[in-house]
Amino acid sequence: MTSNILTSDYPTRLAWLAVLARATLTQLEDMLPAAGELPELKPVRAPEIGMVMLRGRVGGTGNPFNLGEASVVRCAVRLGNGPLGVSYALGRDKRRAELAALFDALLQDPQHHDDLQRDLIAPLALGQAQARAQKQRDGAGSKVEFFTFVRGEA
Repeated sequence: MTSNILTSDYPTRLAWLAVLARATLTQLEDMLPAAGELPELKPVRAPEIGMVMLRGRVGGTGNPFNLGEASVVRCAVRLGNGPLGVSYALGRDKRRAELAALFDALLQDPQHHDDLQRDLIAPLALGQAQARAQKQRDGAGSKVEFFTFVRGEA
């Protein structure tokens, strides 16, 4: 029986699931040949499209409110009799969700874990962090600081 990374390193699994959820279809498909020979893939939950309610907070930290709905795809697959891989991804791309679930299952398998962490998750996470930092830099250039003058004593 293979050990399950989930039981020993839960935050790491959350991190790679987040990276996989943000990855593009092309990025995931490009890594598929590197996964090598795969055991039988059993669909547990075929990719299906649904809706989720997006919540926001007033001022980013205040009272929550319903912002709107978004499409999401969810999927679950099992590698042979091994680990169960799951994915949820914004959008309507079923293949992307299926590949993310496949990579989640492979990452839980000690035989594939280290190679996929090094060759898939680390580069994707770095690229996503750089893109996020660039968006913050772009937004910072247009930031406006507001201030008020106080007249007299209150």
